[in-house]
Amino acid sequence: MKTICISIVLLFSILAFSSNSYGQDEFPVLEGPYLGQKPPGLIPEVFAPGIVSINGKYEHGISFSHDLDEIYFTAHKADENAAIYFSKLEDKKWKPIQKVNFTKGKKAQEMHPFITADSKRIYLTTANSDWGDNRIWYADRLDNAWSNAIKLDSPINDDDVFFPVQANNGDLYYFDISKRKTYYAPNDNGSFPEIKPVEMGFGMHAFISPSQDYIVVNARNNEDVERKNDIYVYFKEKDGTWSKPINLGSTVNSNFGEAVPSVTPDGNYLFFSRYNEEGRVSNLYWVSTEIISKLKRAYFKE
Repeated sequence: MKTICISIVLLFSILAFSSNSYGQDEFPVLEGPYLGQKPPGLIPEVFAPGIVSINGKYEHGISFSHDLDEIYFTAHKADENAAIYFSKLEDKKWKPIQKVNFTKGKKAQEMHPFITADSKRIYLTTANSDWGDNRIWYADRLDNAWSNAIKLDSPINDDDVFFPVQANNGDLYYFDISKRKTYYAPNDNGSFPEIKPVEMGFGMHAFISPSQDYIVVNARNNEDVERKNDIYVYFKEKDGTWSKPINLGSTVNSNFGEAVPSVTPDGNYLFFSRYNEEGRVSNLYWVSTEIISKLKRAYFKE
């Protein structure tokens, strides 16, 4: 009995939540997938305003579990370290959003959470308070909690890297800050001993779709000097190579700047940050991936 009690205490102490919720005085009753939000159409909308997207905070890098019953995202004020926040659907209602500390203070900043397709592992980027020493860490699922995060043992972490994304086939994609290029590491029975460049043009924060038939990135729009970062898509050709980059257009991209794109596990929605608050602070937006499907149909008709 003593052993069982100790195990239970350990299990629930692994996730260290803050005592205060994420900016809500009173958390609303939210039911259904996507934190109970009404899904958007072809016009991007702010995601969960006042709940996730809060004025004065940078929000970016959002990830959902495969069953859409957990949500993780990065948030922080300009003078704060980046942190990951979390909510879970329990008894058909979403729990109040709380801060989670995966490294238990070993790293000052945690960001870019990504839950794998089987929901058994979560990858994240860690960094020092000065935004240096960016490395990829991970934690594994333990019944009702996560293990303590550890740094990924792979050549991936030989450089300054961030934004881990795992394809459904297990390959791990990431951006090498030192080389200014996107790479991937083929999955070798759960380890990543080899790294390879992703042979595409420009862009960072590369996110490969669940179907692995396209990659979305953000990059500077060199064709319009008034614009900042835009979101682009690369489609996989029949020979396995990646297409030219295609701008998602003015419906998604604005003069404010868009970055850190991601796609929900069901492939239905594109998330991104738009830096449209005063001081270029970002909010999370989402839009139907039908906007990408239309571009795909047009591209392959060429």
